[in-house]
Amino acid sequence: MKIEILGMGCSRCKRLTENAEKAVKESGVKAEVIKVEDMDKIVAYGVMMTPALALDGKIMSSGKIASVDEIKKWIADGSV
Repeated sequence: MKIEILGMGCSRCKRLTENAEKAVKESGVKAEVIKVEDMDKIVAYGVMMTPALALDGKIMSSGKIASVDEIKKWIADGSV
């Protein structure tokens, strides 16, 4: 599983990254959390507001900091 955090490295992006890493750890899944700060790549996803989170290429949230519980639910639901 690949979890991408899309954003330019602001404090909100850092919080979302921390939440994603914690969700992965608590879920016990094997996943890679990647920061995407390249604006061209972010725009290619169709994201207009950051931070955004993508699970295996699918945008799950944009413009907000998803909670640890939300991310864990997406992982568990197989929403990827």
